Amino acid sequence: MKENLAFMLLALEHSSLALPQCRPNPPVGCVIVHRGKVVSKGFTQYPGHHHAEIDALSKLTVPISECDIFVTLEPCSFHGRTPSCAQTLAEIKPQHVYIAIEDPHPRNRGAGLNILKNAGVSYTLGIGRKEVRDFLSSYLHTS
Repeated sequence: MKENLAFMLLALEHSSLALPQCRPNPPVGCVIVHRGKVVSKGFTQYPGHHHAEIDALSKLTVPISECDIFVTLEPCSFHGRTPSCAQTLAEIKPQHVYIAIEDPHPRNRGAGLNILKNAGVSYTLGIGRKEVRDFLSSYLHTS
């Protein structure tokens, strides 16, 4: 569990690289771990380009089915300027997804988690919740 928190805090640290280019999207970080070792990192790019998960996946050189994904915010469930990250993860089936906090955006609010669940992708919600919420709270859309 301590190792999982360390990976999430690394994703959180990486999320700050998204600022200010990612705005109005929230600065999200993602770390992909293969057999206990970080193999890829990503963060939200400027609007219309990769979200953190897809940025990290684009650099991945090992099979995703053997990897755990640590992402600071629930993967998006809807297709906006970019495809749904939750749908992408549902299709490629990582070993496990760790998510710090649920996205309070009205178009998400658990919908990304439902996509993962319905596709049989296991996930854990809440690792690093306080640290991530403290950082992200001013960037999140709640209405």
